[in-house]
Amino acid sequence: MALLKSGWLWRQTSILKRWKLNWCDLWIDGSLVFYKTDSRREFEHRVGIKTSCVSVKSGLECAGLSPPENHSRENLVLVQLRDGSTVILCANSEDEALAWKLTIQEARQNPFTYDPYDDSYQSIPMDRHNTIYLAPGSGTHHILIQRDPYDGIGEQVALGLLAGMAVGAAMRSYLWMPFLFC
Repeated sequence: MALLKSGWLWRQTSILKRWKLNWCDLWIDGSLVFYKTDSRREFEHRVGIKTSCVSVKSGLECAGLSPPENHSRENLVLVQLRDGSTVILCANSEDEALAWKLTIQEARQNPFTYDPYDDSYQSIPMDRHNTIYLAPGSGTHHILIQRDPYDGIGEQVALGLLAGMAVGAAMRSYLWMPFLFC
């Protein structure tokens, strides 16, 4: 599997809110993995960016958070997850924090294809209708598509309003029934 970005980051623990220095790897499948050392032998924590990430903030967007000692607030990276939890990271510089933010957003949104014959990954850009076009060629292509969880909300609201209007009209006619039989 291909590696998008790796390096040392400070990570705030979820229970004691203590800062720990971890080696972080962001893989092309959207896995953000934390290790104790850069040898990648002692696995510590894993976050699935493609499936659980809601938003990514960096720098001054992370209001109300305090960075570790000798670091400024501009170095912070905040990853908000679907279950309501957050992963708070701190880079060594503001530029590195911005690079992590952009790489996490790219891993979250863009699907990749893998060509086993060339042993290479390629990013597939989406057009404005969230459509992906692949030209037929040699090799097998695996496509990962991230679907927006809020697609179809408007349709559900419209159907709910229509059903409410129909029930309201039916109930209104039944309310006049006692007066018609008198």
